[in-house]
Amino acid sequence: MFFFTAAYFSLAMLYRFILSDYYKRIFERIVSMCSTFMDLIPLSFVLGFYVSFIATRWWNQYVAIPWPDKLMNSISLYFPGTEETDRVLRRTLMRYLNLALILVLRSISMAVKRRFPTREHVVEAGFMTKQELEMLNSVPNTEFNTFWIPCTWFINLLREAKQECRITDSNGLKLIMEEFNDFRSKCGMLWSYDWISIPLVYTQVVTLATYAFFGACILDASTWNAR
Repeated sequence: MFFFTAAYFSLAMLYRFILSDYYKRIFERIVSMCSTFMDLIPLSFVLGFYVSFIATRWWNQYVAIPWPDKLMNSISLYFPGTEETDRVLRRTLMRYLNLALILVLRSISMAVKRRFPTREHVVEAGFMTKQELEMLNSVPNTEFNTFWIPCTWFINLLREAKQECRITDSNGLKLIMEEFNDFRSKCGMLWSYDWISIPLVYTQVVTLATYAFFGACILDASTWNAR
């Protein structure tokens, strides 16, 4: 707003007190061209489309944040054992889920990155063992996030529990897998939103159209009181 106002007063003073009549006529022709140019720019449509696109993307990112509560409730319901082995199994399953989410958020959130600067900090927080860290580091991850590795650990542990008859309800196992797949897909969606940004051409078009429109407005407004 400051630069817009400064540019307006500069052009207005230039037109009223500095330019000769000859150059004033030339300036007025330029203003007339700018006035016609302003009518050709569908700025409200461009900004409306861009803002709508940004707002929709922002809300979809929020909706894509996975919450482990539903899966935790399903695991607690269909893993009814009270032995220490059963409790450790349930906790390990949920730890793998939280680990997958942390690995995703470390890539896209500065707050989580500050909380867990390295994977060793994730181990110290209790979300991963040193042996699991070695397994995770053995997988190349130069281009893609390896959050899917804890998901495979989750599946393998769930299969072992089924083979050991710790899960006796087939429908319960099906429900757990459905909730897990939803959790896994949302983690992938979060990472995809960060990986694939808004097409640069959208931002360029909106920026050029906005600056061109307000640049023409400055020229057009600088001669209003003198007309």
